[in-house]
Amino acid sequence: MDLHGTTALVTGAARRVGRAVALELARGGCDVAIQYRTSHEDAARVADAIHSLGRRCCLIRADLSVPGEWSRIVQEAVDGLGSPGVLVNNASVFEPMALDEFDADRWERTFRVNLTAVAGLCHYAAPHLSRLQGKIVNLADISADRPWSGHLAYCASKAALINLTRALARSLAPDVQVNAVSPGIAEFPESYDAETRAELIAKVPLKRAGSPDDIARVVRYLCEHGDYVTGQVINVDGGRSIV
Repeated sequence: MDLHGTTALVTGAARRVGRAVALELARGGCDVAIQYRTSHEDAARVADAIHSLGRRCCLIRADLSVPGEWSRIVQEAVDGLGSPGVLVNNASVFEPMALDEFDADRWERTFRVNLTAVAGLCHYAAPHLSRLQGKIVNLADISADRPWSGHLAYCASKAALINLTRALARSLAPDVQVNAVSPGIAEFPESYDAETRAELIAKVPLKRAGSPDDIARVVRYLCEHGDYVTGQVINVDGGRSIV
């Protein structure tokens, strides 16, 4: 797919991996619609960086946990930049929840943002993507296959997202390719101390953490060169998923 002049809608694009994805797609020639929830200043800085690359950008403030926002997000991207040819579902809720901390409201909000909003955005974006032979990339996590007992809702939602990715790939073929990228250590949560980080890195065969740019480059590959790839999950984890 020729990305030059293509509109890409990226959720959660103000910070971390989403920011890296938005900038990498802009470097590839995309105009980028940035969805964010509260990080307006960060989103504005990403927009400035995209403009400095000679690409257009629009900011869309929206809460993905609210179903009524999903159609508005797609419509604002269309109004601001034109029909999207790329949709990257990056935004997610990452909160600890062990079984003894189970809370139905928090569980449902995690699934609404991490899974149901993805389905909703794909539903509203599909007519545009189909017309343009577009690409959908969902950001999963290697914890979908190697779950953590302290993050039940997050891990379960990412496992469901991988299943949804494969179902969408079948549903939208042959017009749209749908794939997922599963990061390992891309960027540590700010709450992780140095000892915790070292323990996690020690489990990685490549013995180092990855970066948001590592993830972003794989997302770009799937959008720009993955014309015969659909329904796949690419782990970008330094080999963690094979040990």
